[in-house]
Amino acid sequence: MIGEQPPEVSASGDRAMAAGGSIGVAISGDNTRVVLLPPEAVHWARTVQAPAGAGYLSGSASGVFVGREDELTDLRRMLTGQGTAAVTQAPVRAIHGLGGVGKSTLALQYAHRYRREYTLVWWITAESAESIVKSLSGLAMSLCPQWAGSAGPDERAAWSILWLQEHPDWLLIFDNIENPAHLQPYLGTLHRGHHLATSRKATGWHALAPVMSLGLLPLDKATDLLCTLAFPNDTATDRDRYAARALARDLGCLPLALEQAGAYAFQTGTDLDTYRESLGLYLNESAEGIDPERTIAVIWDHTIAAIADRDPLAVTLLNAMAWLAPDDIPRSLLAPLAPTPIALANALGVLHTYNMVAFITKRTVSIHRLVQTVLSTRGAPPRGRDDAERAVHKAIPTGAEDRATSEQWQQLLPHITALAESVQLDHTDANETRSAYNEAAQYLRRQGRDAHTILLRQAVLAHNEQVLGDTHPDTLASRNNLALAYQAAGNLKQAIPLLKTTLTQSEQTLGDTHPDTLNTRNNLAAAYQTAGNLKQAIPLYETTLTQREQTLGDTHPDTLASRNNLAAAYEEAGDLNQAISLYETTLTQREQTLGDTHPDTLNTRNNLALAYQTAGDLNQAIPLYETTLTQSEQTLGDTHPNTLASRNNLAAAYRAAGDLNRAISLYETTLTQREQTLGDTHPNTLNTRNNLALAYEEAGDLNRAIPLLVTALRQCEQILGHDHPTTLIFRDNLAYARRQLSA
Repeated sequence: MIGEQPPEVSASGDRAMAAGGSIGVAISGDNTRVVLLPPEAVHWARTVQAPAGAGYLSGSASGVFVGREDELTDLRRMLTGQGTAAVTQAPVRAIHGLGGVGKSTLALQYAHRYRREYTLVWWITAESAESIVKSLSGLAMSLCPQWAGSAGPDERAAWSILWLQEHPDWLLIFDNIENPAHLQPYLGTLHRGHHLATSRKATGWHALAPVMSLGLLPLDKATDLLCTLAFPNDTATDRDRYAARALARDLGCLPLALEQAGAYAFQTGTDLDTYRESLGLYLNESAEGIDPERTIAVIWDHTIAAIADRDPLAVTLLNAMAWLAPDDIPRSLLAPLAPTPIALANALGVLHTYNMVAFITKRTVSIHRLVQTVLSTRGAPPRGRDDAERAVHKAIPTGAEDRATSEQWQQLLPHITALAESVQLDHTDANETRSAYNEAAQYLRRQGRDAHTILLRQAVLAHNEQVLGDTHPDTLASRNNLALAYQAAGNLKQAIPLLKTTLTQSEQTLGDTHPDTLNTRNNLAAAYQTAGNLKQAIPLYETTLTQREQTLGDTHPDTLASRNNLAAAYEEAGDLNQAISLYETTLTQREQTLGDTHPDTLNTRNNLALAYQTAGDLNQAIPLYETTLTQSEQTLGDTHPNTLASRNNLAAAYRAAGDLNRAISLYETTLTQREQTLGDTHPNTLNTRNNLALAYEEAGDLNRAIPLLVTALRQCEQILGHDHPTTLIFRDNLAYARRQLSA
C-alpha cells in the first residue's frame, strides 16, 4: 500500500469515473476497501430495474400479528416523515429492545404491510460489518445474475451499493445490529430509500436514527396473542382467556415465550391451565422485570420432549445449531446430519411448527438468539457440538479458489467463527476442526481481513499448545499468526509479547537464521515500529536484513522487503541519509527483478519520493511522484486507493514547491474521487479536504478555504471525536484561517 502524507497544518451516493467507464466503490467491512467495477457492471447497475415484488425477506409474514399495530403505524409515520428532517441521510427508524420482544417480527411485518410502497425490499443480517457486506452481495445475485454469477462477494456488494445509489424508493432492513456505527457508512452514501434497523443496543443511535424502544406486550395484548396461537380454529371462551391471562402474566408477556407456549398448547392439545401448572412458574405479580432466558428455559423441557416424540432428528439438528451462528445456517451444512433431504426438511418443519427456529427459506434456516442462548447456557449435549464440528468440516471448500469457493466461504465463515467462540476449556476440538479454523483464517488473510481472524487464531493456538506442545513448529507458526492478527486489529499490547515469545522459541528450536525465525524477527520489528519504539525496531530490522542477505541473497523478495522496512524505520527516526540510500538501492533492485510497474516497485518509488521531500529535495521528489502517479493510473486504475494516495502526495509536493495551480487542481480531483469512492467522511477524504482548503488559503482564496475547513472539522468531530489529534489539527487550521480573514 502506498503511504500517504498526514494531514497538513496551517503556517501558523457517489462514485468516480475512471478510464473506460470503470467505477471504484467503497465497501465497509472490517476494513474499508475500494472495489473497481468494470464498465459492464456499471452499465448493469445503472440500467437494471427491480422487477415487481423484488427483494429478500428472512421469512413470510405470519397471519398472527397481535399487539403491535400502534408501533407499526408509528414506524410508517417515522419512515415517511423524516425525509425533510434528516438532511444528509436517508430516513431511518431503529428498533431496540431485549431478546424475544419481537423486534425482527415487527420489521418483517412492516416490510410485508408496505411492500407495494417500495421498488425493492432487502433483508440484511447485520450482526457484524462483514455480515452486512455478505447480505449486500446477495442483492447483486438477485438483480443481475448475468454479471454477479462470475463475480466475487466484494464485487457483488460494491455493485449493490452502486445500484442503490442509482435507483430510488427501496427499503433496507438491517436486522440485529450489534454496533450502530456499522450502519453509518450506508447512511452516508445511500440516500434514495429507507433504512430500517433492529438492535438490542439502546445506545449509540443519537447521531444516526430516531429510536423506537420496543418493550414487552401489554397484558391484554399478550392474552390476545396467546389465545390466537392456542385456539386458531375456535373462539376462546372466558375460561380460556382467564387461563391465557394467567399464563401470559407468568411468562412475563415476552412474545417469544408466548409464541412457543401457544404453539405447544395447540400442537399437543394441552389446555393452558394444565400447561401452566406443569411449568411451575407462578411468578410473583409484583416482581420487577423478567429474565427472558429463565422464562424460555422453564418451558423448554416440555417443548423438547414433544419434539423428540414427533421427530428425534429435529432435536439433533437443534442441538447442533446451538453451536453455529444464529442466522442463515445453510441447509447444505446440516445435510450430513440427516439420512435424506426429505428427512432434513421434515425435521426443520417440526422445529418451525413449535417456533424453535425463527425463519426457514429454501436454502437457509435461522434460530432465535434467545433460544440459542438457553440451549448453550443449559448445556446442550456434547454430541451437538460434535455434530456441528462434523458438519463444518464436511463443508470446507476444496480445490482452487474461485468465485464458487469464495461464495461457499462467505456462507460458512460465520458458523466456523461461532464454533471458535464457544471453545470450552474441557473440550479439545478434533484435528479436523482445528484444520477448519486454520483454513478459514488463511482465507480471510488472503482477503486482507487478518484482523477478523483473532478468534480463529486463538482456537488454533490453544489446540496446538494442548496437542503438540509449546515449541512445536506448528505451535510457533500459530502463535506468530495470532500476533499478526492482533497487530492488524491495532492491539499491539497483545501482539508484541506473543512475537517476543515466538522469536525466543524459534531461535532455540529452529535456529537463528531459519526462514521462520527471520520472518518472526521482521514481524516483531514491524510491531515495535508501529508502537513507535524505533530503538527496539531498528536493531531487529538490521539483523534481519544482514541474515537474509547472507542466507537468501541480495535480491530475494524477502531481502528487498527487509531493506525497504529498514529504510522506513531510518526515515521515521530522522536518519534521512541512510533511509534514502537504502530506498535507492531497493528501488533499483525491484525495478530489475520485479519490473518497473510492480506494486512493490511503485511503493518503493513513492517511499523514496517522500524521503526526498522530507529532506527538502523537491527537485528529486516531484519527478518520482509524477512517475508513480502515471504508472499507478495505468496499472491500478484512476480511483484505486494507491492511485489516490499518489495524487494526494504529488499535490502536496507541488504545494510545497509553491506551484499552487497544479496543487489545487490535483487536490480537487482527489477530493471528488475520494468523496465518491470512499464516502464523504472517510479519514482519507477528510485529509484531502483539509489539504485543499490549505492550498486555497495559501492562494489567498479564504472564501473557498473556510467552508471546507468548517466541513472537515465538523465531520472529523463526528467520526474521530473532539479530542482526536487530527481533530485538533483541523481546529487549529480553521482558527488560523479565520484570523487571516479578520486581519
